[in-house]
Amino acid sequence: MKILVLNGSPRPNGATSAMAEAFAQGARQAGHEVDVVAVCQKKIAGCLACEYCHTKGGKCVQQDDMQQIYPLLDQAEMLVLASPIYYHNISGQLKCVVDRIYALDKPKNLKKIAMILSSGSPEMYEGAKFSYEGDFLDYLKLEGMGIFTSFGKQNKSPEKLEELRAFGASLQ
Repeated sequence: MKILVLNGSPRPNGATSAMAEAFAQGARQAGHEVDVVAVCQKKIAGCLACEYCHTKGGKCVQQDDMQQIYPLLDQAEMLVLASPIYYHNISGQLKCVVDRIYALDKPKNLKKIAMILSSGSPEMYEGAKFSYEGDFLDYLKLEGMGIFTSFGKQNKSPEKLEELRAFGASLQ
């Protein structure tokens, strides 16, 4: 299976990045092809809501680093959104990427979705879960593979990293 992990953490060595990499290791060991994209290292603007993508040729009018992600999205059978939680939701950088998926309508091969979230408190996930359910499960009709959360001392813990490695390895 082709898996695309969109890592929305601005910290290359932070908890979210470690958890995304642990998942990717497990999935690769199980024979899956995994691309991990650190979206915070890209120049990706928010959606302009101009409808160019749906009225004039099926592509986004903006020519930025999202052009590198669109082909990966089109090939992916599973999408994993990994993000620290800021103000009860995913990072702004990852939100820009999620909003720009609109240009594709629905990526043609995409069937499954999972989410990896890290925070400082266990009470912070509702906004991210709302988007996951509404945007990906309800609207795009993807199969939900789970939401994996980590907070406080759980972040980067050997137990949490092993849980994510095992999840990646269990995918069929």
